[in-house]
Amino acid sequence: MKIIFILSIFLITTSLFSQTIISGKVIDEKGKAVAGVNIFIEGTYDGSSSAEDGAFSFETSTTGNQILVASFLVFETLKTKIDVSNFQNIILKLKDNVNALDAVVITAGTFESGGKAKVSVLKPLDIVTTAGSAGNIIAALQTLPGTQNVGEDGRLFVRGGEANETQTFVDGIRVSQPYGASAQNVPTRGRFSPFLFDGISFSTGGYSAEYGEALSSVLLLNTKNEVDFNKTEISVMTVGLGLGNTQKWEKSSLSVNGSYINLAPYQYIVKQDVDWNSPFQSLSGETVYSYNFTNGILKVYAAFDSSKFDINQENINSPNKIRVNLNNNNFYFNTSYKGVFGENWQVVSGISYGNSQNKIKVDLDDIANAENAAHFKFKLIKNLSNRIKMSFGADYFITKFDEDIGLNAGTLNSIGYNSNIAAVFAESDIFFSKKLAAKIGVRFSHNDLLEESAFAPRISLAYKVAKNSQVSLAYGDFSQTPNSDYIKYSKFHEFESEKASHYILNYQFSKNGKTLIAEAYYKAYNNLVKYNTPSIQYNSNFNNDGFGFAKGLDIFWRDSESIKNLEYWISYSYIDSERNYKNFPTQATPSFIANHSLSLVTKYWIGSWKSQIGFTNSFSTGRPYNNPNELEFMNGKTKAYNNLSFNWAYLLSQQKILYFSVSNVLGTQNVYGYDYAKNPNSNGVYNRSALTPAADRFFFVGFFWTLSANKKDNQLKNL
Repeated sequence: MKIIFILSIFLITTSLFSQTIISGKVIDEKGKAVAGVNIFIEGTYDGSSSAEDGAFSFETSTTGNQILVASFLVFETLKTKIDVSNFQNIILKLKDNVNALDAVVITAGTFESGGKAKVSVLKPLDIVTTAGSAGNIIAALQTLPGTQNVGEDGRLFVRGGEANETQTFVDGIRVSQPYGASAQNVPTRGRFSPFLFDGISFSTGGYSAEYGEALSSVLLLNTKNEVDFNKTEISVMTVGLGLGNTQKWEKSSLSVNGSYINLAPYQYIVKQDVDWNSPFQSLSGETVYSYNFTNGILKVYAAFDSSKFDINQENINSPNKIRVNLNNNNFYFNTSYKGVFGENWQVVSGISYGNSQNKIKVDLDDIANAENAAHFKFKLIKNLSNRIKMSFGADYFITKFDEDIGLNAGTLNSIGYNSNIAAVFAESDIFFSKKLAAKIGVRFSHNDLLEESAFAPRISLAYKVAKNSQVSLAYGDFSQTPNSDYIKYSKFHEFESEKASHYILNYQFSKNGKTLIAEAYYKAYNNLVKYNTPSIQYNSNFNNDGFGFAKGLDIFWRDSESIKNLEYWISYSYIDSERNYKNFPTQATPSFIANHSLSLVTKYWIGSWKSQIGFTNSFSTGRPYNNPNELEFMNGKTKAYNNLSFNWAYLLSQQKILYFSVSNVLGTQNVYGYDYAKNPNSNGVYNRSALTPAADRFFFVGFFWTLSANKKDNQLKNL
C-alpha cells in the first residue's frame, strides 16, 4: 500500500512538471496588437485568449509537433505547425478576413438586390411597389440612374446604348426574347412576372467575363431557391385576371401562375388616342420547379405568352391610316443546376431554349418570322484559398431566324440566318486584403456566321477607403452580333461584330439604411452598322464603319431610416453621347437620349389607414430629333418630359388588398419626338406629326386575395 501511494505521488509530480508553456503575441498586418484572440492546441482544451497588448500564455501537456490555432471573428483563422518544446515568445500575425461583412466588394457598374447582396440598391419588392411600374420589371429599373425613359418603345436603354445592347439572363442562362411583341411607336413590356424572382443584378457596364453578346448592359434575374409554404393567389384587375399557386414539399417546390389581359373593357371606359380594331390581348403563364439535392439545387423555369392586337396607325406619308395586325407566340424554357463537389469545387450549368413567332399584316403585306434560340452553359468555380477564387467555363449560343415577306404585288421574299457562337471564359476574384480586391477576367468567342473571333479582357478593382465607403474602377471590352434587323440580310452582305469599351469610376457609401452611389463612365463604340437608305432594306449598302461615344455621371441616393415608415430614392443621370451609325450623315446624339434625367421614388406606410402609398416623379430634358426643314442634322429638341405617378394599396384584411394606381397624375402633355414627311409639300416644307402617348393617364384598379395556411401572407410585396 505504501508503494502504491509513493508511486501515485511520483506520477502526479511528474505530470505537473511535464507541462510546457506556450507564449507569444498576436498582431495584425499593420503590426498592431490584437486582443481577444482565441489561441489553442488543435484537438485539446489547452489554450487562452490574448490580452490588450496581444500577449498570450498557457500551459500544455502535449508534446512534439502540434497545430496551434488562432481564431478571431474579423480575421482569417491561423493554423500553425509548432514544436511544443520550442514555442515561446513567438509573434502570430493575423490577416483580415476578406469574407467579413465589412469587406470590400466589387461594385463598379452593378446594382444588386436580394438577400445575398451586400448592398441592396433595388429590392425585389420595389419592382412591383414602385408607382408607375405597374409590375413591370423594366419600368422599375428605369428609375435607376444610367437608364433612358423611351416611352414610345418601353424597352431598356442604358448609357447611350440601344435596347438590343442589353441582354437578359434567368439563373445565368440567356433569354433571347425578353420583351413582348410590339408595333412602331407602341410600347412593349418585359415578359417576366416579378412574382417568381427574389434576386436581381442590373449591370450598367463593366460586367463579368462570364457574359457575352451585350454591348451595354446585363440584367440577371434569379428565381427563388425555395418557398415558405403552400398558397394560392387570385387577382381581379381592370385589365384582366390572374391566378397563381405554390406547393412546397420536403425537398422541392412548384410555383405556377397565369394571367389573361384584355384592354378592351378598360379602353371602352377610358378613351385612347388610338384607333384600335382589336385592343391588346394576351394569355401568359410561368412556372418554376426546384429540387434540393444534398449538394446542389436543380431549377426548371418555363414561360409562355400569346398576344395579339389590331391597330390603325396614322402615317405622315400616307393620306390613309396603316393597319397593323400582329399575333405573337412566345415560349421560353430554362433549366439550371448549381452544386458543390470535391474540395471547394462548385459547378454551374444550364440550358435554355426560346421560340418566338410573329405573324404581322401591314395593310396588304404579310410578314411572318420565327426565331429559335438556345444557350448552353457550363462553369466551374474553385476556391483556391480564402483570398482567391477562380472560375472558368464555356457557353454556346445558337440562333436561327427566318422571315417570309409577302408583298401586295404577290412577291414572296425569304430571308434569315443561322448563327452559332462558341465562347470560353476565365475569371479570378483576388482579395489582397479586406480593403483591396480585384476581378480579372477574359473571354474568347468565335462567331461562325460572321467568321470572326473576339478576345475581350475585363478587370475591376475595389478599395475600401473607410468603414462604410469604397471606390471601384472597371475596364472591359465587349462585342455583340448586329441585331436581326441587319443580319437577316447576311446572305447579301457581310457584317462584323459591333464593339464597345467601358471605363468606369465608382464611389459607394452604405450605412444604416442609407446608400449613396456616384459613378462616372466613358464608353467608346466602334464597328457600328451603317447603311445608305432611308430605312433598312435588303439592297441597302451596309458596312461596319460606324463609331461613337457615351460619357456621363450617375448618382443614386436611397434612404429608408431617416423618416419613420418612409422609404425613398433619388436617381440623377447626366449623359453626353454621339454616334455616327445607321443612316446618319454625321456624328450626332441619337433620338432616344436625354442629357439630364431625374427620378424620385417614395413609399410611405400609414398604419392607421392600413395603407401603403407611393409617388414616383420622372423628369428628363428634351430629346433630339431631325428636322429636315433645317440644315443641321438632329438639331431639334422636344420639350422636357415629366410624369408624376401615384399608387395606393389598402389592406381590406390581412390577405385581401385593394390596389389603385394612376400614371401621369398631372396630365402632362409629353412628346416623344416627331415623324416627318419624306417629301416637302407645295410650299417646300416637310410636314410632321408628334409622337405622343396613347392616353395622358393610365388608371389601374385591382383586388388581390391570398389563400395560405398561415393566413398572414398577402400580395402587398407583388403590387
